[in-house]
Amino acid sequence: MLRVFMMDLLSVVAYYDAYLCRSLKEEELSVEFGAITYHFDRDCFKRLDVLNQPGLLDVVGRFKLPSLIRRIFKVIEMCMNMVALAIKFTWKRPDVVHVQYLPLLERRIPAELWFLKYCRFLGSSLVATVHDIAPHDRRDVHAGQFKQAFEMMDALICHSDAARQQVLAQCVIAPERVWVIPHGPLFFESQQNTQRAAARALFGAKDDECVVLCQGMIRPYKGIEFLLDSWAELQLSGARAKLIIAGNGESHLLETIRQRVQALGLQDSVQLCFQFVPTETMISYYHAADIVVYPYKTITTSGALMTGIAQRKAIVATSLSPFREILEDGKNALLCDYGDTSGLASGLQRLIDDPALRERLANEAAGQSCGDETWRQIAARTKACYESVTGLLTRSRARDDPVVAQ
Repeated sequence: MLRVFMMDLLSVVAYYDAYLCRSLKEEELSVEFGAITYHFDRDCFKRLDVLNQPGLLDVVGRFKLPSLIRRIFKVIEMCMNMVALAIKFTWKRPDVVHVQYLPLLERRIPAELWFLKYCRFLGSSLVATVHDIAPHDRRDVHAGQFKQAFEMMDALICHSDAARQQVLAQCVIAPERVWVIPHGPLFFESQQNTQRAAARALFGAKDDECVVLCQGMIRPYKGIEFLLDSWAELQLSGARAKLIIAGNGESHLLETIRQRVQALGLQDSVQLCFQFVPTETMISYYHAADIVVYPYKTITTSGALMTGIAQRKAIVATSLSPFREILEDGKNALLCDYGDTSGLASGLQRLIDDPALRERLANEAAGQSCGDETWRQIAARTKACYESVTGLLTRSRARDDPVVAQ
């Protein structure tokens, strides 16, 4: 049985980790999930029947602390956990260390690279999932460091062919070492216990208003200002619609968005929900929504998109390469170019005016995602990746194929 250490020590992509670990258990793998408690949703791993084992300490995520203090203590806790894991791996090393995120490297601290080099010295194979080619907001600063990290991996997993092509263009790595395994749906099993009317009442939405939702972590590349400019243009048509922007982010960015709403005079039609909310509340946001919008400037992969698909909502998004591998304009979504305010406003207007089109697009998109079955396929492909880097896949094929065996 392959021993796998799933490494996301600060729980940066906690939900993705949990769904993947849960599915990998069904592939008869021994998976140790190296992550601290996700401080925004402390019970998320328990709900998905996944045990997190960060190494030595799992304290900071269990308490509500001021942001700066929490970040400092999380870094200290992570470094102590890496030391503890390095000692543990000396006598019980995993066959594969699967890296999900490198948060210290993002802060230009190379401690994770030292840890991974030590794992390789012990004989562990290294795999990384490319959630981002480099941090979106400062790619020029971090590109070199992430290039070094990716090139030391035995295999990389990308969620789209567009991301794979970008990795191959920027890194010196053999094409056969870069796998494309899609991102699975999130929260598909969550029950929408809130009645639609009650969910809409959370936002004061009237019966004849169409609710448009933009949900997820708020970052500069998410295109919120572009969305607001498009929404201002849409309002000139007299559309009966309310825009909900829900998520958390850096305080200075959130304040910029608040000021933009006021400057454009959108206070009556835009509601800002700048906080992290429990999964049940977040699902009620989707239950209230008629349309979800993704006005991103750039993207490698999007868990928010996979949530919108799983919740069977009509989608308007920018025509980015990773999106176009999932979404087709007019078939299962409406797409526009980033920066085309008229195009985004027009797409939203079409869906606001046409409930039948909303239903058709939502059903088409959701038909691509089958919940647990999709994750089983992802787990099987991920297991094949592990076997390839450890040599098990080659040896298995050699036994089954006399030509390979020769």
